[in-house]
Amino acid sequence: MAGYTQKQVDSLKQAIGSGALTVDYPERGRITYRSLSEMRQILVDMEKEVGAAANVGRVRTRRIVMTSSGGF
Repeated sequence: MAGYTQKQVDSLKQAIGSGALTVDYPERGRITYRSLSEMRQILVDMEKEVGAAANVGRVRTRRIVMTSSGGF
């Protein structure tokens, strides 16, 4: 499945928090998972995808700080 939304991530988190294995996704309908472990695994994938989509077009910058004590 591609194209997860933040709304789907929030729905899955709410279900995990309540201990339910069935989640009602507005866009996809009702899904029943086999275990809490499976839900957590899918949540990690969803969060990675939603996070990656949010970072599209961003430039990553680094700051390097150099210090010295004594010497030349």
